[in-house]
Amino acid sequence: MTGICGRPPHPKISKTALGAEKNVAWEYHWQIWRIIDTLKKDKVKIVSLEQTKDSVLYTQFKPKFPLALIIGNEVKGVSKSALDRSDSVIHLPMLGKKESLNVAVAFGAVGYCLQNMDKMSE
Repeated sequence: MTGICGRPPHPKISKTALGAEKNVAWEYHWQIWRIIDTLKKDKVKIVSLEQTKDSVLYTQFKPKFPLALIIGNEVKGVSKSALDRSDSVIHLPMLGKKESLNVAVAFGAVGYCLQNMDKMSE
């Protein structure tokens, strides 16, 4: 997690997560570019979930693992700094006038797909 975001321990997170926050490993870094640079040194591919003119539909994306999935702020999306440092940018198809989904919903769809792609590559 980076920037301005809720993070454990916090009563609202505990209520929503129902204890899962105690079982999921997480780290917090104020500046996203620092953690991206560190991950890249460790040969982790950086993939951002954002609609751009060059983004690839998430179901057509061919991931290389290990990878870190960046999901942006619900209002502002993924920062330009993070997009510029990304190895790939993928998007969910959106119909209608809205161009965004709730962050949890977007992560659920893409995270599930990527997890299954990782299992298929084993």
